Amino acid sequence: MDWSTPIDIYCERLSPGFWAEPVNALTNAAFLLAALAGAIAARRADLRQPALWALIALAALIGIGSFLFHTIATPWAALTDVLPIWAFVLLYLVTFATQVMGIRPLRLIFGSALALVALIALMTALRAALGPAVEALNGSGQYAPGLLGLIVFAALLLKRRHPLGPLIATTAALFTLSLAFRTADLHVCTALPLGTHFLWHLLNGTVIGLLLIALVRGLEAAR
Repeated sequence: MDWSTPIDIYCERLSPGFWAEPVNALTNAAFLLAALAGAIAARRADLRQPALWALIALAALIGIGSFLFHTIATPWAALTDVLPIWAFVLLYLVTFATQVMGIRPLRLIFGSALALVALIALMTALRAALGPAVEALNGSGQYAPGLLGLIVFAALLLKRRHPLGPLIATTAALFTLSLAFRTADLHVCTALPLGTHFLWHLLNGTVIGLLLIALVRGLEAAR
């Protein structure tokens, strides 16, 4: 693989230049604001858990990595975009499940493994049934585990009448909407030359900010 090959997969990019996606690049400030909101909430609650502060740092790295991808737009820059996202998703799911919801680690591992197997089977079945049409998702299918995790958390919290239930449910709904905008981007270029990917940044930044605040509230209540 040539790590310096230009990548062009968004409506806004019409050339390989650094500022070919100014709106997509600059809207990554939403992730930096989310990290700042999380840091302020954590400081006010006087929470010093390493996992929480690692998540805050990862939120900022998501913004930085995505900025690099939407400016430099090469395979190595793409890695700086996706790696912090997946690190955030995995660490958040584990931290929230064990430290806020009180799920035992072994039960979490077993449940996650079953969910992952079911998800892989579902995605495989969809790919077989839809064929090339699966590409219409524009790569958004990779975020299905994160969405599934939020939906499960929301359902469990609402069932328990936990105070964080409505917040996590709202976050899951916002994440669904943000995925819809991410998926739609390449399909609306003719009608909307700017595309809709920047809305994924703005909404997903909001999602991450809400997730950090929910975690802060959960850790504060469990203290």
